[in-house]
Amino acid sequence: MTKIDFKKSLPHLYGASRTAFSLVDVPAMQFVMIDGFGDPNVAPSYKHAVESLFSICYAMKFLAKETQEKDYVVPPLEGLWWADDPADFVARRKACWRWTMMIMAPDFIDAAMFQTAVQKTQKKLGAPPESLRLDVFCEGPSLQILHVGAYDDEGPVLARLHGEEMPSRGFAFGGKHHEIYLSDARRTEPAKLRTILRQPVRRA
Repeated sequence: MTKIDFKKSLPHLYGASRTAFSLVDVPAMQFVMIDGFGDPNVAPSYKHAVESLFSICYAMKFLAKETQEKDYVVPPLEGLWWADDPADFVARRKACWRWTMMIMAPDFIDAAMFQTAVQKTQKKLGAPPESLRLDVFCEGPSLQILHVGAYDDEGPVLARLHGEEMPSRGFAFGGKHHEIYLSDARRTEPAKLRTILRQPVRRA
């Protein structure tokens, strides 16, 4: 049985240059998603959301292997980030942040498999967040770059993106700030964290 690794089969979506912003066309993809609010470093809802996502996605992986003879590496955690007042996001007032945490689910995962995985996870983690869902998400044209370092050091890269790269290419914001976490923050020192920073764009 061949194990699919989407980081390898979709290198343009799960890989990026560390020095130059690249323009990618992100297709519609299926995700397990949970919405939340507050500082991810201290909000219990964030910890519960991430635990729920991984538990459900691993349960779906094992179901696919058992029922469809399809095996895959669970894709990395991703997050959409914004604030009702954009100034709160720029100033990193994290208590005011809103987020959607999500993990990509292959298209051979259907609603029935998702519900079975949710039921199995409930025995371990209790009831999932109300916003838990299996949904299709489409970003379209996006600029992205690889950031190596602590999450709180992303500021200069984002300033370059917003203040130089987007205006020079004639782009405006086309969606929420998107991060793809290629490293496990629990096992990686902050200076070595690898994160894809993605910004959906549209013509200004």
